[in-house]
Amino acid sequence: MADSQRRFVPAKKIPTDYPLIDSDPHFKRVLRYARPSDYAVGAATFAFGPALMLLWEKISPSYVGRGGFAPIMRLTCAVSAGAGFLIHYQRSILRFYGFTENKREVDMDMREMVDKVKKGEPLYGTSTLSPYMQGAASRNSRYSGLFLHVLPWFNFVNHDQHGVDTAKYYQQAERELEAEQSGRNP
Repeated sequence: MADSQRRFVPAKKIPTDYPLIDSDPHFKRVLRYARPSDYAVGAATFAFGPALMLLWEKISPSYVGRGGFAPIMRLTCAVSAGAGFLIHYQRSILRFYGFTENKREVDMDMREMVDKVKKGEPLYGTSTLSPYMQGAASRNSRYSGLFLHVLPWFNFVNHDQHGVDTAKYYQQAERELEAEQSGRNP
């Protein structure tokens, strides 16, 4: 079977209360669309681990000696930093899936994609991978943000399989271009 015949498996539509922006957003895009509240929750999650260790040490000292507590605190900080990042990332990616309120992200997505259409750029970037490998990457990371607590898996591949109809971006770009032309030529 040829690669082009096997490359596209449509994304499953999951019923949500909010519109789907992207079923497989790129890692950088998820970070770019994060809200300040996501950063705050991530920072609070990070701070919780070391604070809890210090509290436990104060309440019930371990008596490990001068050099015994520092490695434990370093490990606690590393684990807490990972947990803080994952909670930050998950809060942001759930908005892409439409599971939480995403009006701001829908507007940002429309603006970003319409600007790319106007410039003649590919919507989701260019890739050096074959279409088949792009499809495989998409199938492996689609909705992976739902299982971050089990296996952190991120999309680092540019591909065109995101589970949304891209015609809306082109239609909006046409409307904006017509409005710009009619504004210049009354």
